Amino acid sequence: MSQFGAKATSRVEDLSLVVERVFQAPRELVWDAWTNPEHVSRWWGASGPLAVCEIDLRVGGDYRYVQRGEDGTEYPFIGKYREIVKPERLVYTQIFDVVPYNVHESVTYDRFEMVEGGKTKLVSRTEFATAEALEGSIAAGMETGAIASMERFADYLGSLDG
Repeated sequence: MSQFGAKATSRVEDLSLVVERVFQAPRELVWDAWTNPEHVSRWWGASGPLAVCEIDLRVGGDYRYVQRGEDGTEYPFIGKYREIVKPERLVYTQIFDVVPYNVHESVTYDRFEMVEGGKTKLVSRTEFATAEALEGSIAAGMETGAIASMERFADYLGSLDG
């Protein structure tokens, strides 16, 4: 990516979906806004604040996010933290906890890189066990939702300045 202000980009590599973006914010702030439930509840997902945002940010700790649709339908996401290297790297599992998707656990690797000008590049790689799981997640809207989340996150970070 040559433009620091560029929107989120995504690509499929092997059995992974990679979404990345450069944010106009220092790495510590990006980390805190990415991992603190008070922040995450405001930007995570494709729309609106989360109905539930629980984070136990420690190795072996769990998280649970619930999006609620306009019709009241709940879309829960759960996972467990595997590795935490503040403010550089975060590794966690993810399950979209709705049949038939809840049989597929993916693993996400988030990398927070300092870039020139006090900016931060976030690279989020989600690995799937099978091609079918990857294709099913993309068909269910994961890629679109991940990009929307990154853009909402960028807007949210901008609101924290000043």
